[in-house]
Amino acid sequence: MAMAGLYRRMLPSPPAIDFASSEGKQLFLEAIQGGTMEGFYRLISYFQTQSEPAYCGLASLSMVLNALAIDPGRKWKGPWRWFDESMLDCCEPLEKVKEKGISFGKLVCLAYCAGAKVEAFRTNQSTIDDFRKYIIRCSASEDCHVISSYHRGAFKQTGTGHFSPIGGYHAGRDMALILDVARFKYPPHWVPLTLLWEAMDRVDDATGQRRGFVLVSRPHREPGLLYTLSCKHENWVGIAKYLVDEVPKIVKSKDFKDFEEVLTVLFTSLPSNFGEFVKWVAEVRRREDGDHSLSQEEKERLALKEEVLRQVQETMLFKHVVTFLSSVNSCCRSMSVLVHKNELPDIAEKVCCQGARILAGKFDSSERFYCRETCVKCLKANSDKPVTLVSGTVVNGSIEQEVDVLVPSSQIGGCGCGPSNCIGIYPAGNDILTVLILALPKETWSGIRDEKLSRQILGLVTTENLPTLLQEEVLHLRRQLHILRRCQENKKQMLSPQGSNDLVNDGKLLSGDQNLTMKR
Repeated sequence: MAMAGLYRRMLPSPPAIDFASSEGKQLFLEAIQGGTMEGFYRLISYFQTQSEPAYCGLASLSMVLNALAIDPGRKWKGPWRWFDESMLDCCEPLEKVKEKGISFGKLVCLAYCAGAKVEAFRTNQSTIDDFRKYIIRCSASEDCHVISSYHRGAFKQTGTGHFSPIGGYHAGRDMALILDVARFKYPPHWVPLTLLWEAMDRVDDATGQRRGFVLVSRPHREPGLLYTLSCKHENWVGIAKYLVDEVPKIVKSKDFKDFEEVLTVLFTSLPSNFGEFVKWVAEVRRREDGDHSLSQEEKERLALKEEVLRQVQETMLFKHVVTFLSSVNSCCRSMSVLVHKNELPDIAEKVCCQGARILAGKFDSSERFYCRETCVKCLKANSDKPVTLVSGTVVNGSIEQEVDVLVPSSQIGGCGCGPSNCIGIYPAGNDILTVLILALPKETWSGIRDEKLSRQILGLVTTENLPTLLQEEVLHLRRQLHILRRCQENKKQMLSPQGSNDLVNDGKLLSGDQNLTMKR
């Protein structure tokens, strides 16, 4: 009886060599002796099959992030923090990735957003000799892995654009081992490195951009303790352009007399959707049996966030921003997102719903989640420092879910249930604008004409004298902005879908084969 669908593909050989074949095993043993299979062991321990035909980019990245032991800072299932494809959603909605795959640029964005150190090269930005050096370096180490973006046609395989990690290198034969995450289609296989370069060097017809490779490694510390930039919403392109391109022009074009005038011009010119670009990171967890107690790990993470917030609020720049915002007319459309006083329960209501949706595994579902009630509490156990906690009851149809939001705050006031009883100073427009100004490149202010004002501004925005935690937070945001600028300069590449190759077979569409860290 004929069965619908397909069961695997025969690997075209040559040019590829099946990893499990006699020749493939011999290559593996020789590469081990050559010292260029050190990265393989970590990767193979976390090797996974993409869960959707267009998820090759997400599967490759989650595999590499887990191999590097990068903590996602949010639960996957049960008590376990673990990278899964479903969690890689900060730069592109999963429904969109499921339909079209993910672009080279957005994969880079995802890797950085997930906390990795990232270097990305299209073939026209590198050479085959440099690529070989990177492959050798990462194959001889457990601390760096390569994800290749290539065209399957170069290997006589069906499909088009694809992502997969490189598992090792054979120096004598100049061959790379592709750990193909579409394991339902092709097994891991060795390919000539020159042919892999050719496969990456093919132009993506949708954009005219070449493919390439990404080096992913573990950073010295987990970045983005409290703040992060988001490219999930398409308006980030305009905001990044404003911050990187327009702000220096504005600074250079006007004869400013004082810093307040600078802030007035910059902030009143902000795009109205600016609030979607800079996020603060909150801890969201499922409440178990009405238990509000915090684990030691939760306390430590919250303490780090609160220390970053305190350090921001102790800068002279923060004091200038507060003074300025307090004098701004809240009716100004472009400033409303920053100067209106969000009640903490209003903010937490949205975060609780987002957290409950992910905890239920329905992040991209159209099902309606709403928060029936919120309760602001100030917890204090034994000699511990008080903690601001917002409890929410989230309803999805007939299902209710109790969630807590742990809010970093630098000052705790009165307690009780109600929107105005807990008076903590939590992340808001004041400190978000402060860290964003600090994160702007130093050359942003080179156009200030008044020497005294120029010295004052440089004294306010210099990162050299910042406390270590805040300095690292600011530099992390600055690197994010730099990456987004590069993506913005080649924004067409961001629209280029890759990973859709395994949706297509010979031209025919195939039928379908927490304590959470959330962002406000």
